[in-house]
Amino acid sequence: MYRPILLSCLSAALLLAQNDTANLEQLFERGERALSEHQYSDAEQIFKKLQQLSPGTAEVYGRLGLVYFQEGKFEQAVPVLRQALKLKPSLPNTDILLAMCQSELGQYEKALPGLEKGFHSSDRALKRMSGLQLLRAYTGLQRDSKAVETALDLNRLYPKDPEMLYHTSRIYANFAYLKLRDLAEAARDSIWRHQAAGEAYESAGNFDLAISEYRQVLAQDPARHGIHYRIGRVFLSRARSGDSTSQNQALKEFEQELALDPTNANASYEAAEIYRKSGQLEKALDLFTKAVEYYPDFEEAQLGLGGVLITLGKPAQSLPHLQKAIAIKPDDEVSYYRLSMAYKALGDVSEQRKALEQYQRLRARRQNQPLERDLQRNEVTKQEIDGVGLQ
Repeated sequence: MYRPILLSCLSAALLLAQNDTANLEQLFERGERALSEHQYSDAEQIFKKLQQLSPGTAEVYGRLGLVYFQEGKFEQAVPVLRQALKLKPSLPNTDILLAMCQSELGQYEKALPGLEKGFHSSDRALKRMSGLQLLRAYTGLQRDSKAVETALDLNRLYPKDPEMLYHTSRIYANFAYLKLRDLAEAARDSIWRHQAAGEAYESAGNFDLAISEYRQVLAQDPARHGIHYRIGRVFLSRARSGDSTSQNQALKEFEQELALDPTNANASYEAAEIYRKSGQLEKALDLFTKAVEYYPDFEEAQLGLGGVLITLGKPAQSLPHLQKAIAIKPDDEVSYYRLSMAYKALGDVSEQRKALEQYQRLRARRQNQPLERDLQRNEVTKQEIDGVGLQ
């Protein structure tokens, strides 16, 4: 996965001191052409022949080492690249290529100097490859802080690179796991350990264990903010799994959270959404209103409030909230659907049609991007087109 073509990384000059220089140069050109066309087997045979014909030429060893690297023959590449450097220590970037081969073989300590040199190269491709190998080497050597530092640098340098995002996300996840393990070892019965465990169990869908850990937090600190909200979220997850009693339990937890912290917009929103879905619209209206008062840029709350106002026969009052939701998140199709319902109630056919067309475009695009939708992290219940509150 770390082996793009490195033709620019080694010198193209071939210093030959043989009688049949012209033939050797032609052979070298054939090898270069095979390498550039990814015909690695042919390139290998050509540079092996050149190695026999000109055993004292460092560049031939360097090129053969590159071919082995491209073929994934790292054990064969290492001695060849070492010989190239022995013959000519200044051969450009050969030490970096050697380090990459050593990293592929798990020889991380030996690889580090070359990889670190490559990561400071002005060659963007070489820097990228060296950075990816550094992530592997630092992790293999359990230098996790250095791996995270390198990951942050790589994300800054290559912010849209999908391979980079994949590998750096694994570094961050591993580091988070290690810190949680340190927390468990340092303070097994602390509030922080129980809260971290609760969040981990919640993410994994182990609802009973999550609730148990959160209850341990409240046993030590009954007034701790945010914990009743987390328990309420777990009950909501259980309700979505088919537990008919969990939604009422979730509502109780959200209300307990609001008793401790009336400014918790998330708790207000979740309680409002439960009331909205059960048809208790006045209670939902009050709680959605409080949520957007404390957190005006809360898109889902603005959207929920707009939906309730439509149902209560107040479409004109819903417009600012729906438009605010769209300003916060322009690609949410639910906002445009509810906006079309508001304009319909107001008798504005033209604006209704515009909103409905945008809703249809966004919905079609989202249906074609299922993975992106699945990867979205939802800290609160998402508003949906469920018909509730939109008659």
